[in-house]
Amino acid sequence: MKGSSTVPNENDRLTTLLDVLSTLGTEASATERGDLDLLDTAELVRRMNAEDRLVPEAVAERSAEIADAVDGITPRLREGGRLIYLGAGTAGRIGVLDASECPPTFGTDPSMIVGLIAGGETAIRSAVENAEDDGDAAAASLRELEVGEGDTVVGISASGRTPYVVGGLEFARSVGALTVAIASNTGSEIGRVADIAIEVVTGPEFISGSTRLKSGTAQKLVVNMLTTLSMIKLGKTHHGVMVDLLATNEKLRARSIRTVTELTGAGVDEAAATLDAAGGSVKLAVLMLSTGATADAAAVALQDADGILRVAIASLS
Repeated sequence: MKGSSTVPNENDRLTTLLDVLSTLGTEASATERGDLDLLDTAELVRRMNAEDRLVPEAVAERSAEIADAVDGITPRLREGGRLIYLGAGTAGRIGVLDASECPPTFGTDPSMIVGLIAGGETAIRSAVENAEDDGDAAAASLRELEVGEGDTVVGISASGRTPYVVGGLEFARSVGALTVAIASNTGSEIGRVADIAIEVVTGPEFISGSTRLKSGTAQKLVVNMLTTLSMIKLGKTHHGVMVDLLATNEKLRARSIRTVTELTGAGVDEAAATLDAAGGSVKLAVLMLSTGATADAAAVALQDADGILRVAIASLS
């Protein structure tokens, strides 16, 4: 008989979930868009673009919380900690994407920034049934990574209630890690669990409930800032230019030479030769050309300056 058991049956759970979803802006329907299927393509493009333009403004409203997160992440990374993303579906893929792009962009070790997605690597390309509903899975992965107080765990969920993310953040906080939540609804469950809540309210989606759209765009903008701004503070850029990139292909090798020439005024041949002497390190090559130091002396100066090129140049000039 319904209600006689202490364990909710499937219908009860679905009814509860429907009630929760009905309160979320990301699940709301915009009635003025009921005629989308009748519009020509140019009008569809105009309307969707108009919706997308709202996202940066919504992100800007959470600038203070984003800054707090960056100021929490940076010293932990400087001391050898890690930044770990948690998410399911689109949110998980965005975390994995950001983590995978940091090593070639900033020369970081792949273990420094990690993306965990509900359902594992298979879920990066294909949906994994019920993976996001496993509240214990993320905790198990974090336990395997030996997450601790030196780390930061960032949970991403458009709805703000994904069990996989909630469980992961609860575990991370219990072991002393800094916890950050990125959601698209205010008063989110992951926001209540985390130390810092970045709740970017993007409103109803262009296609109702399709949170890979505005919510996904907002998530990408936020994670861009979390890593990029942390890397700037860690000295991975100089004069707004990447100086710790890894030249893993021909384009990046050309970019390395161009970066050295732009920052030092050296010619292409001199920049290329100095890069060779610096073992391919843009930062080391710039320091050598800017100060006349040998590769060995420049390397010591960089180490003493915690990798911050501006400080190293000043010490050798």
